[in-house]
This record gives sequence, C-alpha cells and structure tokens, in this order.
Amino acid sequence: MRMDAQKKNPYTVYGIQLTRNALKDDNKKMRDRKAKTEKQRLKIMFAVKINKSQFEYDVHSLVKAFYPEEMVKVLTPEMSSEKNKEWEENIRIEILLQDDGASVKVKNAAGEYIWRREEAESTYKNEFKKFLYKTLCDMTGKELPWGNLTGIRPTKIAMGLLEEGKTEEEIAAALQKEHFVSMEKADLSVEIAKREKELLSHIHYEEGYSLYIGIPFCPTTCLYCSFTSNHICKWRDRVEEYIDCLIKEMDFTKEAFAGKILDSVYIGGGTPTTLTAPQLDRLISALQERFDFSTVQEFTVEAGRADSITEDKLKVLAAHKVDRISVNPQTMKQDTLKLIGRQHTVEQVKEAFHLARKTGDFHINMDIILGLPGELEEDVENTIEEIKKLQPDSLTVHSLAIKRASRLALWIQENGVKTLHNTDETMKIASKGARDMGMHPYYLYRQKNMSGNFENVGYANEGGDGIYNILIMEEKQTIVALGAGSITKRVFPDGRIERCDNVKDVGLYMEKIEVPDLVICDVMMPVMDGL
Repeated sequence: MRMDAQKKNPYTVYGIQLTRNALKDDNKKMRDRKAKTEKQRLKIMFAVKINKSQFEYDVHSLVKAFYPEEMVKVLTPEMSSEKNKEWEENIRIEILLQDDGASVKVKNAAGEYIWRREEAESTYKNEFKKFLYKTLCDMTGKELPWGNLTGIRPTKIAMGLLEEGKTEEEIAAALQKEHFVSMEKADLSVEIAKREKELLSHIHYEEGYSLYIGIPFCPTTCLYCSFTSNHICKWRDRVEEYIDCLIKEMDFTKEAFAGKILDSVYIGGGTPTTLTAPQLDRLISALQERFDFSTVQEFTVEAGRADSITEDKLKVLAAHKVDRISVNPQTMKQDTLKLIGRQHTVEQVKEAFHLARKTGDFHINMDIILGLPGELEEDVENTIEEIKKLQPDSLTVHSLAIKRASRLALWIQENGVKTLHNTDETMKIASKGARDMGMHPYYLYRQKNMSGNFENVGYANEGGDGIYNILIMEEKQTIVALGAGSITKRVFPDGRIERCDNVKDVGLYMEKIEVPDLVICDVMMPVMDGL
C-alpha cells in the first residue's frame, strides 16, 4: 500500500513525471557508479610527486592539460604517509624544487630535465611554469593553445598591458614569449581586451556595483553540470519561501549600498524561468521597488532552457523592461540533448526563440557547448547553421569542462575521454559562424579540465556586448550576489578582492536567513567594510 501511494504521487515538471521512487533509484545508481569508479581509480592514477608543497595547482593544471585522459594526483610531503604509499606505484613524474632551479624525472626514461635559475629572471613561479611546460611539450610532442597559462582569465594580462600603454604587437609578443600562447590566441586576447577596455570606461568602478540574483533550481540536472542546482520538482512548494529570503537579502543590500550606483543586474541560476510567471513578477517587483533602476545600464534574466520558457513568463520580463535573455540550445542534435539530460527538443528551442522575439524587445543570447559526448565537426556545423537561421543577437561558445562533481566525470570513466571531440576545427566552425552573423568576440574565460584545452568566448553584434559578463571576468567592480550558492566579490580601490560565499544548500540557506542577520551580518559584513 505504501509503495502504491508513492507511485500515485508523482512530481510533475513541464509534463515530465518523476516519482519519489524514481528519484531514489537515480540516487542509488549514482552511488553504485561512484563506488565502482572508486575501485578503478587507483588503477588509472597518474601521480606527480613534488618535494615541496608549492605550486600544486599549477603542476596539476599543466599535467592534466597534457594528459586529459588521466586522473592526475599531485603528491606532496604534507600528505599522509599512507596516501603517499598508496599512490607510490602510480608515480609517473617526480619534481625536485630547489632554490637555484628544478629538475624533472620521468618514469622509465633515461636522464632528467634540468632548469637552473638565473638572477636576472623573473619570479621563481613564472620561470618554473615555463620550464615545466617545455618539459611536458618534449615528453608528449604537443603544445597547448594557451601555453602555460592555467588561470581562467587570460585577457586580464592583455588588459593590464594595455593599461600600461603597450601596443597590440607588444602585448601579443609578450603573451607568446612569456607564456607560449599561440599567435591565434594572443591576437584573440588583444582583440577582446581592447573592446573590454572601451566598454568598461563607462562603468562606475569605485562608486558603483552590480547585483546578481541566484535561482538554484532546474528542471533536471545536465550531465556536465556541477553548479548549485536543485530539481524544481523537489522544491516547488518552497519557492515562495526562497523568494522571501532573497527579499531579506535585498533589504540588507539596499541599506549597505545606499548612495552607490547600480550599474547592472543579472538573474541567473540554475534556471530562473523554473519560477512561475507570478513568482517572477513578485521577485522582480521586489527588486525594482528596493533599488534605483534609473542608473542600470543592463538588466539580464538567464531564461535558458526551452522547456521552461512560456509566453506568460516572457510577458512578465518584458513588462519589467528586462534587456537581455538567453535561449540556450547547447546543441541542435536531438540525440545529444537526450544524452546530456536536456528534456526539450530542438524544435522547442526554435519555438521558444521565436516566442521571445514576438513577445518582447529582448537582446537574445544563445549558448552552445563544443566537445559534447559523441559530437563531431559535422554536428557543430549543423548546430551553427541552425542558429544562423534564427539570428540571435549574441552567441556564447563554451568548450565542455569536465567537473569532478558532475555525472559527466563518471560517464567518462565508463566511456573514455576520447568520445569528447573538441578541436581547432570545431572552434573555427563556431567562430566563423558567429562572425558570419556580424558578431565580434567581446569576452573570454577558461575553466579547469576543458576539452581540447580551449576557452569560452562570447560573441555579440555591434552594441550588444554584455556588461555583466565582462565585469565578472575582469573583476573591476564589486558584484553583490544574493541567493543560495552565490558568491559576492568586493573589489577594493587598491585592487584587492575579497569573496563572500553564501550557503550552497538551499534548505540551510533559508534556515539561516530566517535567523535575523545571522548570515547577512556574519558573512556579508567583512566585504562591506569601508562602504
């Protein structure tokens, strides 16, 4: 009887019914797959031993970029002796850091790679990264498009050099000489940095700020996703309570930033349009009642998934004068959509796009991902051709990033990384498609474990560059983030940046917000100092 009662009480999301039992089965399958993966883990470990606890992140990032199919682990003296012993047989590279240089020994190879530091050289870290990069190039016989850069914001280097008065040619040459960046990527960095510099000249750095509102709900969790997102079917009854908590954070932010200029507002997620039309209206009304929108240069709502976009929701966004929305296909190949857990069709993407065009005067962005499982050049070509027929105002081209916390990481363990096919050719297909639509690149960022070791690039028509996207990449202005799992970044006049992380768990976030000033004061106040 109890089992029957559960089956008769399904959660319904956009026509998809999920019973509690089905959700439990999914969780059990995930646990079983993780356990199986854990047993296989040590068999495929690529261990790198280093004699000092320095530069572990850079060592891991570079080695992983050259050996994307391997599970890389960096062993340091600070790790427990048991862990070091457990992984000892998997050591493939040993790095010996010394005051005057470093050496690299490779398993089953004669000799070693040696670097001796000269006093005239720059910082130890930069020169060590050069040495390690060239060593890995020699070991593998390949080079990386972004050279030895391991950070997510390569255009910040170009931007800094522009602000120093360097010419485009000098900046490109420096990127190639100091970081081994390819000529193509160096030119791309300079092109984007120039455009960002011009756009940001109209932003209020010290006296202004931007606002992010996080909606951590999604219809389903995509294969590649590790963001803070929660199935809306489990949280539908508590969405109003979540909005109540957002409004409390708005009230605090309004007081803390009184007298400051609000430049841009971004509602993201998750999928903000998992909210109903009345809920969207309530959220945005509360926002506009508390903040002065007369100074806002850009107001974005990341509509996102086609199966959550309806005419009544679009009418709400239009009524509140939202400037920018997104309709994100990720791919126009139906088999891939099914594989990655997107419960909509290619036709629904097109219908949602046309509906948005008809309903409001929106700037419409579309996102695609290169390197999705099983997709080849012809699939990317088809996706680009379908998007060209729609003529969006901007296009964001993502290279698939393999997140350890995503289901994709387990999928790769079972199917192999070679099923992810992202190449120079697929990147060129997307870039050419964007430029064929009259778009130019205007922002760029990278992520760890990106397929092909490439980048994410935003393209837009003239006058359509996204201010918020540039601000979050260049870290030139304070961005106050509200909602579960969101991260506030306070940018100080001297360039110092302090982060403030909100609680990720939705239930815990709401519980803590209910305690007067607990989260807001204890967590937010440190980044508010000096306002």
